[in-house]
Amino acid sequence: MRSFADLDALIGLVPAQVVNRLSAIDFGRGSEALYRDQMPGLLTELADRARVQSITASSAIEGVIVADADRAQRIINRQATTLRNRSEQELAGYRDAQDYLFQQDWRPLNAGLILHLHRLLFAHTAVPGGAFKTEDNLVVDRSPDGSTTVRFKPVPAASTPFAIDDLIERYKNAVAAGEHHPVLLSGLFILDILVIHPFEDGNGRVARLLTNAMLGEHGYTVGHYVSLEQAVAESADAYCRALLDSTHGWHEGTADPWPWLGYFTRVIAGAYAVFADRAAAAQTPGTKQQRVREHILRHAPATFRLADIRTAVPGVSDQTIRLVLEQLRSEGRVRADGTGRSATWTRIPNTAPSE
Repeated sequence: MRSFADLDALIGLVPAQVVNRLSAIDFGRGSEALYRDQMPGLLTELADRARVQSITASSAIEGVIVADADRAQRIINRQATTLRNRSEQELAGYRDAQDYLFQQDWRPLNAGLILHLHRLLFAHTAVPGGAFKTEDNLVVDRSPDGSTTVRFKPVPAASTPFAIDDLIERYKNAVAAGEHHPVLLSGLFILDILVIHPFEDGNGRVARLLTNAMLGEHGYTVGHYVSLEQAVAESADAYCRALLDSTHGWHEGTADPWPWLGYFTRVIAGAYAVFADRAAAAQTPGTKQQRVREHILRHAPATFRLADIRTAVPGVSDQTIRLVLEQLRSEGRVRADGTGRSATWTRIPNTAPSE
């Protein structure tokens, strides 16, 4: 589609900061095989956690929230036999779509795959999925007072099937040519999908699903172990700003792709950095209690939750983390604010260890 009309002119000169991120991404990709061989148990645990985070985060971006965390976990684990409301139905739909991409041979990339992902997203609802939009749509920002501002105008409904087919063909030809980095080509594909906006609802979720699939096809499978959707949710303002900045002039072929590609590569490089940190934490010498203690005192944010430690130090039970927290509290090194799942912990100033 538009972004693939003249790739040499569009992305022939890559900004230095993006070059550096691509180098980090490629280095991370090279490390994945090593981790798979040496630490298969860790990767299984990371994949299980990333799956939950991706499903909940990508859904939450669209306002699909199941407030009861235990209930959400049961839905994601396919233990809930009845879905009580629309949010639970759509959470289950994202679960099904992601599991399809991660557990099935979804190839080849074509319009049928995109429609199938959309069908899965809404399969548990009364909304008919799996069909392109039949009416023109607009992407708007809504103000607290109820007013709206048009962010950009997608491709007309009548042109959508052609636009999707054309985008896929141009993307495949670009990949086969091998003249541009596959991460940049994947990012451009996602940009064009978002601007085409092929569905009445679910466009962002389909784009995030495709991001993991397309990166994985090129060997960049970090999204299996670190949730890219969670990273997007945590940087929602930057995501929207980058997308908006790269849509100006898209229909006329004058858009600047680098705000979006800069954001896109930053998220992926960040995921690989987190992946490396978690692998390093798992290899840290000492007992599990020592690893937790080291992380809390030297690496954790000043204020954190138990779940943050669980994620940062894989392979350690909640019971072990609580034990270390209680030890540090008795030493006067941390304090607890609140109780139960909602509790936060804060390091007490001027008590960092000198060893």
